[in-house]
Amino acid sequence: MLRPPQPAVYLFLLDVSRNALECGYLSIVTEMLLNKLDKLPGDGRTQIGFLTYNSSVHFYNLADCLTQPQQMIVADTEDIFLPCPDNLLVNLSECQKLVRELLVQIPIKFIGSNDTNSALGPALQAAYKLVAPTGGRVTVFQSCLPNIGPGSLTPREDTSLKAQHLNPATDFYKRLALDCSGQQVAVDLFLVNSQYCDLATLSGVSRFSGGCIYYFPSFHASNTLHSQSLERTFERYLTRKVGFEAVLRIRCSRGLTIHTFHGNFFVRSTDLLSLPNVNPDAGFGMQVAIEENLTDVQNVCFQAALLYTSSKGERRIRVHTLCLPVSATLSDILYSADQQCIIGLLAKMGVDRSHQSSLSDAKDAFINVAIDVLSAFKLTQNVGPFSGLMAPHNLSLLPLYILALLKYVAFRPGSNTRLDDRLFAMCQMKSLPLTLAIQCIFPDLYPVHNLDSQPVIQVDGDLIPMPPRLHLSSEKLELTGAFLLDAGDSMMLLIGCNIDADFCSSVLGVPSFSNIPEEMYELPETESPKSIKLLKFIRFLQAEKPFDANIQVIKGDSHHRTKFIEKLLEDRSESTLSYYEFLQHIKANIK
Repeated sequence: MLRPPQPAVYLFLLDVSRNALECGYLSIVTEMLLNKLDKLPGDGRTQIGFLTYNSSVHFYNLADCLTQPQQMIVADTEDIFLPCPDNLLVNLSECQKLVRELLVQIPIKFIGSNDTNSALGPALQAAYKLVAPTGGRVTVFQSCLPNIGPGSLTPREDTSLKAQHLNPATDFYKRLALDCSGQQVAVDLFLVNSQYCDLATLSGVSRFSGGCIYYFPSFHASNTLHSQSLERTFERYLTRKVGFEAVLRIRCSRGLTIHTFHGNFFVRSTDLLSLPNVNPDAGFGMQVAIEENLTDVQNVCFQAALLYTSSKGERRIRVHTLCLPVSATLSDILYSADQQCIIGLLAKMGVDRSHQSSLSDAKDAFINVAIDVLSAFKLTQNVGPFSGLMAPHNLSLLPLYILALLKYVAFRPGSNTRLDDRLFAMCQMKSLPLTLAIQCIFPDLYPVHNLDSQPVIQVDGDLIPMPPRLHLSSEKLELTGAFLLDAGDSMMLLIGCNIDADFCSSVLGVPSFSNIPEEMYELPETESPKSIKLLKFIRFLQAEKPFDANIQVIKGDSHHRTKFIEKLLEDRSESTLSYYEFLQHIKANIK
């Protein structure tokens, strides 16, 4: 790199339109910032700044010679400019008092405002002008469809035209992202929207700048589940490690070539990805083609080298090397295949196919993979007509995972799926690490009403009960049981209508099932053995995640039960097959 290591630079863009004020996100975000300012990754050079926007863009002078933050308003959103050359980004340690004062003021400064407009595009242009000289991270909170200035959008959610609306309405945000990437600026997007916000278009500013996308549909701070989700996500976001001005180079042995990359980045050359920011919660994928005959080759190698600047200003390089054997035998390939890796890459490829062609084409491709793989395995077994499906043990769940993909929000059929929900799920598939992506597609289901009789494992000197994972089918549910469903970023605890009163009092802190609140989002800590064991098990699951998932307690007769039931992927739904029916469909098409 030609320039000295950049400092950690954080710029926050806060939507203060009427929608934003009504949903109440501002107080959560500013309070979390106040609590975590000292934990932002960085050193004595760390810089911070804030912009707010509605019809206008508001800048804040935080010079240490001032006694109060000075607000400057730029109303010309068609040709945005910086109202002063200095002190819009300031040294955090030197100006922390003013920064804290501003964070206290922002939630109350716009109370009573009826400005319904959102100048997101001009605010992003201003952010680029501000951060481009150094590089850094821009964090955007957006509550509605931007409707004023460059980058303004109009509603286009139409159930009859959803396929074409998977693609952006304008290339404004992609072009801005590419400008940002060139100056080592990443844009992270937090959507706290109550209505359609055209994520297909807005996501481009993060996808092509190496940023992240977070989505909180129908958000309102008064909803405990919503507020907890935002708090936990934002806390992790503020305090996790971050690398700046990174590049990722991926090399492979001669005879192989990488032809497609998946994730949030800009491809600078055939093997070099530009990542203005890099974080431990991001995942990437790649597709490899065999260009030359490998008959005389015993092994092939892949190497990923990440060069980045740490938040402390240190240049670092991290290298991962993978060496794999080469085989000309189909059975060797099939017996060595990783079914979760296949599904992770299929999901990424399916997103691309949906954008380039259609959702139905992507789903047909998923099904064809299952048919082709099982057909190929049948050929290797040299058997005649066979009544059942054959698969090696390592691929035995491939049809089930593919059925889960077909039922996942990104690809499921029907007009009941909101367009933004579908687009966010697609963004997740492109950028999540494999383990998290698999859990989103295929949740884990556990019986937790009788942990006393379950085997235990020892973790850090503590005994953790380990209930068995259940098939994702309603057949496994009992009216007298309690079942925990772990979907990665959320957990649901379903309580059967005939659950034992002792479980209710010991674990839920209520005398009986009828006393369980309709809205319950945490488990009380009691001294009972049942409560202690369940909480230990939940903490064990949480420890594997980047941040604690929200947990919702759902009564068996509650309307919230639908959320739980739709995760039971082996069951038939109105528009999708059951697992048994899907296997029969595959069997009928195997050659």
